[in-house]
Amino acid sequence: MFIEDKIAQESMNTKVSTPKIIFFDIDDTLSRSGVIAEHNKATLEQLADTDIKLVISTGRSKAILPEDILALLDADILDAIICMNGQYSFDKNGRISHYPLSGEQTDKIVRLCQQSDLIHKFDSATHIAWSGENDRLREFNAVTPNSILDSEYYKSNTVYQCSVFFNNQQEKMQDIDFAQYDLKLVHWHQIGADILPIEASKARGIKDVCEYYGVDVSECMAFGDGMNDLEMFDLVGFAVAMGDAQPDLIARADFVTGTIEEYGIQTVLEPFYATSSTK
Repeated sequence: MFIEDKIAQESMNTKVSTPKIIFFDIDDTLSRSGVIAEHNKATLEQLADTDIKLVISTGRSKAILPEDILALLDADILDAIICMNGQYSFDKNGRISHYPLSGEQTDKIVRLCQQSDLIHKFDSATHIAWSGENDRLREFNAVTPNSILDSEYYKSNTVYQCSVFFNNQQEKMQDIDFAQYDLKLVHWHQIGADILPIEASKARGIKDVCEYYGVDVSECMAFGDGMNDLEMFDLVGFAVAMGDAQPDLIARADFVTGTIEEYGIQTVLEPFYATSSTK
């Protein structure tokens, strides 16, 4: 899906003005296997010398954000981070917005997971808490300090989203009408998904961050690859899908670029850090 045609590239550049904020998904957009690609890191560093604000928009829990991403925030390369699918956003000064799950919502989610006999986790600002373990999770918890086994964590802690992990590709809770509970199931992988309030999305987090910075969403750009990027793509002024993005997301994109390995982000952004004024 990588658009290599020079005419198409030039056409994109002529109709896209310099964005005031660029929002980036992490996994399979900036990073592979949890590690940011060096050329993507270099591009963010170059963009940090412009007037464009750089914001992460991810489904990941705040408690397990990659260290290399957090280091970019600490170094003032990134301006802010939206995590947990818009449920929590923050910058170096602290929290910008958050939307905790209610006790009624967590009780409903737990019942649905138990009915489907699925291991699940709840995410807080400091931990991810699992309802059960298997061999893979024991290995993960052993090397992840903020990942714990506590099936009742949600009862006494503020949590923002639940994630479920399927035993096979067919077991996707597709028979559950989440809307009747004012919830939704958002797939981020063929074997996993997040359970969220129906109004939750990366788009809500983006609105909060835009209000915080006094920027209109139409003046923003976003990069993503997964189904939890759909609302984000529908909101911003210009949406860019990675070359290996989900087909339904590609259909909603304004432009389809290359994969990480094909320097897809650079294809779109080089004109902005080459010509933008310095901060």
